[in-house]
Amino acid sequence: MNNVTLIGRLTRDPELRFVAGSGTAVTNFTLAVDRKLSKEKKREMEQMNKPTADFIRVVVWGKTAEICANYLSKGSLTAVNGSIETGSYQDKDGKTVYTTNVRADAYGGIEILEWNSNGSPGETRKGNTKSEFGMSASDFEDDFKELEDDNIPF
Repeated sequence: MNNVTLIGRLTRDPELRFVAGSGTAVTNFTLAVDRKLSKEKKREMEQMNKPTADFIRVVVWGKTAEICANYLSKGSLTAVNGSIETGSYQDKDGKTVYTTNVRADAYGGIEILEWNSNGSPGETRKGNTKSEFGMSASDFEDDFKELEDDNIPF
């Protein structure tokens, strides 16, 4: 089974191209996905200038590619459902370069998770993201307390 689900933020604006001959739209972007780290481990890694996120290249085809190019931008919190694709090519020096991408599913493969206050996608400030029920995550903050990994009972 080759199934991937990621949630992260775009590192830059998507790049839209059209395939010569067919005119099929294809968009590429990189998603920064935080690694699952405790607060202490994250701080430790940041102090050592080690990455705390993985940067994953995403490829989207067809109408969904055009939608991504029009509505996503740097910093957009986005969910991606798709599959891993690997490939290779020869660089200008004749050396083989191996690639790994996530190919977003054609239908339901991309979901914009945050919309800013003017109704367009992008990074929002705490409390601006409302669900379809008119509530935001900040409405529930007082009901939850953060647990350290060592305190989880399983």
